Amino acid sequence: MNGPLHGLRVIEYADERGCYAGKLMADMGAEVIKVEPPQGDPTRQFEPFLDDVPGPERSLYFWHYNTNKQSVVLDLDTDSGRDAFRALLTTADFLVESMPPGYMAERNLDEPDVRPLNGALVYISITPFGRDMPSAHDHATDISIMSRGGITWMNGYDDHSLPPVRGGGNQAYHTGAHYAFMSGLVALLHRDRTGEGQHIDVSMNAAANVTNEAGSYTWLVAQDTVQRQTGRHAAVRPSMPSQVQCADGRWANTGVPPRKPAEFSRIHDWLAEAGLLDDFAEAPLLQLGAERERIDLSRLSEDEELQAIFGAGRNAMTHIASQLTAYEFFTGAQERGFQVGIIYSPEEVLDDPHFKERGWPVELEHPEHGRSFTYPGAPYRFEKTPWSLRKRAPYLGEDTERVLASLGEASAGNAASGAPSTSR
Repeated sequence: MNGPLHGLRVIEYADERGCYAGKLMADMGAEVIKVEPPQGDPTRQFEPFLDDVPGPERSLYFWHYNTNKQSVVLDLDTDSGRDAFRALLTTADFLVESMPPGYMAERNLDEPDVRPLNGALVYISITPFGRDMPSAHDHATDISIMSRGGITWMNGYDDHSLPPVRGGGNQAYHTGAHYAFMSGLVALLHRDRTGEGQHIDVSMNAAANVTNEAGSYTWLVAQDTVQRQTGRHAAVRPSMPSQVQCADGRWANTGVPPRKPAEFSRIHDWLAEAGLLDDFAEAPLLQLGAERERIDLSRLSEDEELQAIFGAGRNAMTHIASQLTAYEFFTGAQERGFQVGIIYSPEEVLDDPHFKERGWPVELEHPEHGRSFTYPGAPYRFEKTPWSLRKRAPYLGEDTERVLASLGEASAGNAASGAPSTSR
């Protein structure tokens, strides 16, 4: 069954900042042709490597970000390479590029240069700060984009003598790539109605800033600065701690505490069922919460009894969690309608029964190694047009000859010099 983007061709000329946008398109069914320089995409040299043996075809980083793609080697610093690139663009629906501002223009491959070749092309540029801003040429990494966008300020611990904490996993790059993907689909809808392509200029810094919850507009509206909290939303005023160590030594986040009378009743009953009611001195406050007609949190600052009731609900969650294993606490809370979560390491996520039941870990065959490897799956399901992993990341240049030959005799001779052999 074909994916929702089946039939669309994407040319990707992107480094680590933009390759995730191409992956999102490829895994949704688009034909994504990754154009690489003769020496290969730099991420082919990113660790970790299979069996800790370095090599351009052994980078697990490259494997993850380039599933379902094809690899074509072109040297855009040569006339023949640029001619072949233009020929590819005449057949494409999208170009995704994440080169520094000015790079494509210096090679006469910028959006105004190629627009006459393909009026329907959606040309997506992903840069740290936007291509036309005074800061366009500032140096940037994932952590500096997160910091400059305000995300890093909001992550860390209650103890502000400790520095902020960077979220792992290239979140700034991913956020920019997600916005590139989504905005590209909007441009596709516009093109389907008008026949016209357009240029999309994605700022990773702006993408990071608009995803920092209430941080920006709390300042814009009230000139208040939110403060980071351990495992909780950053806020102007500190909220109650929510992380607790469970009986098995693992940690859980107790999430949103009881807020409705029925929830106070359920937490009281849970304590009783677990044999923990006699050990919890604030149990009468839970009964008071259950007996209230409603819990009006807007009056929390002025209603002392409500403050005590609300605090008892949070403390009850903490008490239960400390007496159960993390998974017992998680499943028990979920069954009773409370939003809690175990604090997992990435590898523990793959072993979680929920993720296994959903089929989230995906096995992908690597014929060249005679085995399959486990990959992260998709966070969504489509009934009619599914997401899928169909093919491992390509060897460097393994599709060059076939793809350029498909453009016709004239374009077939435009492959860049230095294209590597695809034999292994």
